[in-house]
Parts: sequence; structure tokens; C-alpha cells
Amino acid sequence: MREVNENVSAAAEQRATAEEMERGGLGLSVTDLLARVAGSAAPPTQPEAEGPSTPQQTVAISAGAPSGTDTDSPAPPDVETLAAAVAAVAGRYVPAGQLAPDADFFDAGGTSVNAVELVAALEDELGMEIDLDEVFADARPINLARRGFASSTGAPAGGPATAVPETAGAEAVVPQAPAPVAVRTVQLPAATAPPTAITAPPPPPTIARTTPSDTTARPEDLTQILADLALADRLPFTASPDPLPPRRILLTGATGFLGSHMLLDLLRHSDAHVYCLVRAADEEAATTRLGEALKSYSLPWSSEVRRRITVLPGDMRHPHLGLSDDLWNSLAQELDSVVGVAAAVDFLRGYQSLRGSNVLGALTLAELAATGRPKPLHHISSIAVFNEVGIPSMGEDDPFAHIDRLIAGYDQTKWAAEVALRRARDHGLVVTALRPGGIGGHSRTGAYNPQDLSSGLISAFGRFRTVPAFRYLNAAPVDWVSRVAVAAICEPDAWGFDYNLTGVPNTLDDVVQDMALGGMHVRVQDWDEWRTDALARLQADPVPELAFLTRVLQSPTALKLCEATLKGPAAVADRTTALVEALGLPPAARYDARAQLKTFERLAGDGLARLPHKEDQPYLWFDESTEGSVGPVGAAPDSPCSMSLTLSIASMHQLVADRRVDVRGQVTCPAVHAEPLTVERGDIWIRPEEGIPHRHGLRHQLLRYRMELTDADGDRWWLEGHKYARARRDVWRQTRALTVELGREGEPASLAGEVVVPADSYVRDQIDGIKVDPRLTSQEKRAAKLTWLAWFGLEMGRGLLGPFARAAADLLDLRRTQTPTEHHR
Repeated sequence: MREVNENVSAAAEQRATAEEMERGGLGLSVTDLLARVAGSAAPPTQPEAEGPSTPQQTVAISAGAPSGTDTDSPAPPDVETLAAAVAAVAGRYVPAGQLAPDADFFDAGGTSVNAVELVAALEDELGMEIDLDEVFADARPINLARRGFASSTGAPAGGPATAVPETAGAEAVVPQAPAPVAVRTVQLPAATAPPTAITAPPPPPTIARTTPSDTTARPEDLTQILADLALADRLPFTASPDPLPPRRILLTGATGFLGSHMLLDLLRHSDAHVYCLVRAADEEAATTRLGEALKSYSLPWSSEVRRRITVLPGDMRHPHLGLSDDLWNSLAQELDSVVGVAAAVDFLRGYQSLRGSNVLGALTLAELAATGRPKPLHHISSIAVFNEVGIPSMGEDDPFAHIDRLIAGYDQTKWAAEVALRRARDHGLVVTALRPGGIGGHSRTGAYNPQDLSSGLISAFGRFRTVPAFRYLNAAPVDWVSRVAVAAICEPDAWGFDYNLTGVPNTLDDVVQDMALGGMHVRVQDWDEWRTDALARLQADPVPELAFLTRVLQSPTALKLCEATLKGPAAVADRTTALVEALGLPPAARYDARAQLKTFERLAGDGLARLPHKEDQPYLWFDESTEGSVGPVGAAPDSPCSMSLTLSIASMHQLVADRRVDVRGQVTCPAVHAEPLTVERGDIWIRPEEGIPHRHGLRHQLLRYRMELTDADGDRWWLEGHKYARARRDVWRQTRALTVELGREGEPASLAGEVVVPADSYVRDQIDGIKVDPRLTSQEKRAAKLTWLAWFGLEMGRGLLGPFARAAADLLDLRRTQTPTEHHR
């Protein structure tokens, strides 16, 4: 144990050195530090591993030790000094205020913005020129120091690309390697090794890069992935679980967008008690964090919800989920099901930075599911496992992408986790893989994930009125994805299969048409042109809420992910469709303009998107002219009054959301002014308040006009008008007659009367005379006219039918007044 103590002591001294440097009390300036680093001309050497007498007696010091090409050997003293300095600088950008040299910057709470600041600070203070993509790939200070040291001395950053994998809830047991592998080891008696320890495989050979770096994964990442896959072979064997609906469920990721909705669906559609693993210091903090997350997504946080959940403070990245041994063993015996939703979703970070949460965390959940009472594991994967440019199909049982052609760390971790869990099935573990595509906002509440790439792209489409050419967008609203996922979890016959929860794919034509109907006429560009244009606009007029999209569009790694997503085929979900049908769930529907309505409104309210405005080019417009007379209120109308108006809509969204039409034009009324009055602002509401009748149900509202007028002298007036439906034969006139009142601004009405649309101009102006945005194609123009006429005609029909339906109900009312004879029977 002496070497262990020495290493722990050295780590403590290194951390203390970093803290002293941070405070400036060590007496070592940046100049001194750089002099020490640059003074070492010899490149770092890689010592040979000690040859243990028995392979299973060699135990890695720490499961959290750095792994991969750059972490196989103990760093030279100069590199360790530089790593301490890097850690001191990086610590300023994480919530805890300090960072260990072997800790991941992002796992410690650093953000993408902090990463940009860190790169600048390292260059300013330490003279290190580190590429931002290198930080995203592996943000441990020790790794950054090695790369910085290598670039400054011309030495390689590390030795052969071998990897010592971290463990998933157990110590790593390293067998004797066929080639020298640099690990710090300590000899232990064979009896001390746990019988169920997950034994790491021999390190795989170095993988040579055979194609350009921008189209293949990094060799060190591939090496680590192969080592991580072997961890599944160390899982215990297990029997099949009882095929019963779960009553006690462990859920991870309940504070995330999908996980929070799945928590509520599990409570709504099952009798289960849910244990929520939440990353926090203690139970109180975890409970608070969960409640705030649910409320932020417009989900209830009530006493009934709290009664049916148990919040467990823990961490997916830690052995045994950061739980005590007693609690871990208790859950292993009591749980009926394990549901893994938690994942680090960041399209900029590399595999090394994401694997702790996305791969090792999934394997830890598999270990829990296989330990004690047999339990199924339901794993939220992603169609990112297919994110290879040029992949021919994405069916539920189709082959995954080639791992060496996945560039983004997120894609790689989702691929590695699902492949590892497939290997776990060979140990008897029942694993259900649920693969969402893009997860859109809630179709009823509009709740959305502000950091989701889909939200960012939709926001950019609406804001810039351009879209990149793509084949399909495989996206579905979060409420549908959550409901189907929970149904699979609660139905034993559905366990153990793979499901694509991608809904109905959107084509490019679908998206263009949806946005046109929403009043947002978009121009289609190729991907490179769209990216360049979007970046230029975001840089010229920064949108803080879309800063993450800017970073994605600037990252070569993330761009490969976007390219694969936009050029990929439609996802096929035959098994999911069959499950939905068998369970009587709502079938998948296209995530179209209506489904996105509430989400788009919230995106606009939060500054991410831009809804159409009155000042925009109208989507559709037509003329309306009326003639009639007005007079003093209470007297017979004796003065002519006419209106020449242009009615327009900025978007179909305007009709669906507000049931409102914009009005411009003039009002000619000599009783007010000799010259025509100009409509400064006007609105028409169609069936306001759903046509609720006025004055005891005698008249039902069809239309309500409200206009602000200005006369030639600059005086301001108002006009309000109503079209009513009544149970009378003059239905045609009811659709044309408008009862009006006029008055000065801030005063009651002084004039009242009626104006009517002439019968000969109604069809000519309001049907044949409809004009549509000239930017639309002829086919889109026809669709726009038909959509408007169908919608308006339906609304008028409902409004005119209302009074007759009420009259018929009165005639058929069986609660008639009793006669005296009947009353005394």
C-alpha cells in the first residue's frame, strides 16, 4: 500500500501546488513555469508496466484515472507542473472554484462559453495555444498539459494508442498485456479481488488512421471505445425477470427534458413508485432541483407527485451511482425495473469527455439490473447510432453506423453504450433500447429544451427565413416520445426489443409548406451556404439564446453530426408502430405546424424565434367595400357612410392562435369629416369568444371589427362593428351586414348605423380577388387560397348554424310547462 499512499500524497501536493499558484503565493511566476517547461528537451518517456506474477492481482489505483493514449504513462514532472497550472486556471470557470488535474472540465460544471474563456486564459496566462476542439475532445487539465507540452517541445503527446478502461461500479482488473502498458499498479493478494469484478480486456492494438482526420474518428477514441465495450463482458450473469408490470422503478435523468416528462407519464399510467436519481449534494438539494426542473417544463410538482417518488442524491459517473453500499444492495433486491434516461447531451464534446456519463453510466445501470433480483433495463439510446454520412437505412434492426465514421463524441458514446448493452444481453440481461430522434416541444404546453439542436435549428429557420436542403427530419414531440417509451416500460411483452421513437419524418417540402402556412416564407439553400449565411447573421446581430447554435456551426466535429442528420434517410419504426397500435396509443403524427404552434410561441417569447408581424409581407389579402348610413346614437341614420378596406393575414398561425385579420384602408363619413379617415390600425376577430351570443342568445357573434382612425386634421376616432347571426331567413345578408358605432378617441360613440357589403362585390373581391404572397409558387398560392376559404367558410358555417341549433333545441325541449291538470296528478 506504500505506493498507493505515495500517489495519494503526490496528488494532494499537486492540488496544493495548483491552489498556491492560483493565490499567487508559491513564488512561481508564469515566466518561471514556462521556463521550467521549456527547459526539458527530452520528450516524455513511457515506462514499462510491472510484470505481475498473476494477472488478476494487478489493480489500477483509481477508476477515475485518465485513460487513452495521452494518459497511459505517468506524466513527466514538467508536464505535471503545467497540468497543475492549467487546473488552477480552469478552476476559475467551474462552480466549485477548483479543478483537479485529472478531472473533466465539463463534468465539473464548465460550459461551452467557459471553454472559450479557458482557451483564451490559457493563451494569455500560460502561453499555451490550445485549439477549442481539443478542449471539447478531452477537457482534463493533465491532457491539455500534455498536448501543450508536446506542441511547445515538438515531442509526441503520448505513446502508443492503448487504453486502460475505467470501471463501471467496480475496480478495474488489468490482465498482463502482450505489449508494455503504462499503469500504476500495486500487488494485492489474489483473495482480495472481488469474485464479481468486471475484468478489463487486454488493450487493443493501435488503430492507424487511414483516411483524413475530418472524416474518421480519432484513433485514441476508437481504442478507448473498444476497451469500453469489453466492460460488458465483466457484468454478472442473471436470470430473466418476472413478466409483470413494474411497481418499483429507478429512473435516471428525471431533471432532463425527456426524463421529466417520462416521470410524470410513469406516475399517470402506472401504479409504480419511482426512485429518481438526481445529481446533488444531499436529498434536500436533489428534491429542490427536481421540483424546479418539472416546473420549468410546465409539469406539476404537487404533493401527490412527491408522495409517489423517492429522490436519491447520486451521480451516474460514480461507481454504484454514488450511492452507499447498503442502499445499492437494497435497490438491487427491491427494484422491479431500471430506466436510464440520463445522458450528457453536448454535440461539441469528445468521446473522452462524455463517456463517464453516457457509456460507463449505462454499464453501471446494467450492473444494478443484473445484481440481486433480475430486472429489465430500459435504455434511452438515440438514432445517433446511425449518424454516418451515406448510411442507407435506419430501421429498428438495421446495422449501426461504422464506429470509425462517427466523428462527434455524442454519437460515439450512444453507439458504444448500445453496443455494450447488446453484449450484456448475452449475460441474460433483458435490455430494451428506445431511440428517439429529434425531440420536439410539447404539442399542448409548448415546453421545449432550449439547448436542443432541433430547437436551435427551428429557431434559426424562422428567424432568418432560410432552411438548408435536407432529406428528412426525424423528430417527434416530447409528449408522444415519452408516452410510447413509458408504454414499453410498463408492458412486459414489449421488453427486450429495439424501438425507433422517431414519429413521422418531415420532408423538406413539408417544412417549407408548414412555414409558409405560418407566414414565414423561407428560401432553401444548400448546407454550406445556409451555414455561412446563418453564422454571418448570428455574428452581425448576436442572439444570446442562440449562442450554442453559433458554436455548433463553428465546430468541425459538430458539423459532421449536422451533415449526417440532414442527409440521413427516414427512420423506419415498424415495431414501434405495431406496439402503439396494440396498446391503443395515439398513432404517430407528423410534427407539423399545428403540433409546433405552442412551442414556436414559447420560442418567440424567449427570444429564440420570431413570429410574423403586421409589418411583414402579408401572406394573403383581399379587398372589402361597404356602403350604408349612420346617424346620432338613438336617432335614425341619415348620413352616408362607406368603407374601402384591405383585409390581410400575416400567417395561418395568426388565424389559429388569434382568429384575427388585419385591416387597412379608409372610411368615408361626412358626418365625421369631409375628407376620408385613414385606418391607422384595424383588427377583425372571427367568431370572437367562440360566437357566444349577446342579449339572452338572440344574436350570435360572427365578426367583430375594431379600427383606430385619423382624419385629415389629425384628430383621432374609433370605429367598432359587429356582424351577427340570427335564426332568420336572411342568412346571405347576415354575412354582409355590419352594425357600426363611431366616436372620438377617449369618448363614447356619437354615431351609429349599418353598412353592407354589396352583393355584386362580395364574390368579386373576397373570393375571386384573393391575392397571395408573390414569393410562393403557383401551387402554394392555390393551397393558400383553398386553406383560407375552407377555414373561413367553416367558421362562418358554424356561426350561422348556432342560432338555428339553439332555436331547434328550444322547440324540442321536453321540459315544457305543465298544465294544471298534469300538475295535480
